[in-house]
Amino acid sequence: MKAIIISLTAVVTLGLAACNTVNGAGKDLRSAGGAVSDASGQAK
Repeated sequence: MKAIIISLTAVVTLGLAACNTVNGAGKDLRSAGGAVSDASGQAK
Protein backbone atom coordinates (compact mmCIF):
# COMPACT_ATOMS: atom_id res chain seq x y z
CA MET A 1 0.00 0.00 0.00
CA LYS A 2 2.87 2.38 0.79
CA ALA A 3 4.37 1.78 -2.65
CA ILE A 4 1.10 2.79 -4.33
CA ILE A 5 0.85 5.99 -2.29
CA ILE A 6 4.47 6.90 -3.01
CA SER A 7 3.98 6.19 -6.72
CA LEU A 8 0.83 8.30 -6.90
CA THR A 9 2.53 11.14 -5.06
CA ALA A 10 5.45 11.03 -7.49
CA VAL A 11 3.13 11.04 -10.52
CA VAL A 12 1.12 14.00 -9.20
CA THR A 13 4.28 15.94 -8.37
CA LEU A 14 5.77 15.36 -11.81
CA GLY A 15 2.48 16.25 -13.45
CA LEU A 16 2.31 19.57 -11.62
CA ALA A 17 5.90 20.36 -12.51
CA ALA A 18 5.24 19.58 -16.17
CA CYS A 19 2.19 21.86 -16.24
CA ASN A 20 4.22 24.70 -14.81
CA THR A 21 6.95 24.16 -17.40
CA VAL A 22 4.50 24.05 -20.30
CA ASN A 23 2.80 27.18 -18.99
CA GLY A 24 6.13 29.02 -18.88
CA ALA A 25 7.04 27.85 -22.36
CA GLY A 26 3.69 29.08 -23.65
CA LYS A 27 4.30 32.53 -22.18
CA ASP A 28 7.77 32.65 -23.74
CA LEU A 29 6.41 31.68 -27.17
CA ARG A 30 3.63 34.25 -26.90
CA SER A 31 6.08 37.05 -26.09
CA ALA A 32 8.41 35.97 -28.92
CA GLY A 33 5.46 35.95 -31.34
CA GLY A 34 4.49 39.43 -30.22
CA ALA A 35 8.03 40.68 -30.84
CA VAL A 36 8.08 39.19 -34.33
CA SER A 37 4.68 40.68 -35.08
CA ASP A 38 5.79 44.12 -33.90
CA ALA A 39 8.99 43.95 -35.93
CA SER A 40 7.13 42.94 -39.08
CA GLY A 41 4.65 45.79 -38.56
CA GLN A 42 7.48 48.30 -38.30
CA ALA A 43 9.19 46.93 -41.44
CA LYS A 44 6.14 47.68 -43.62
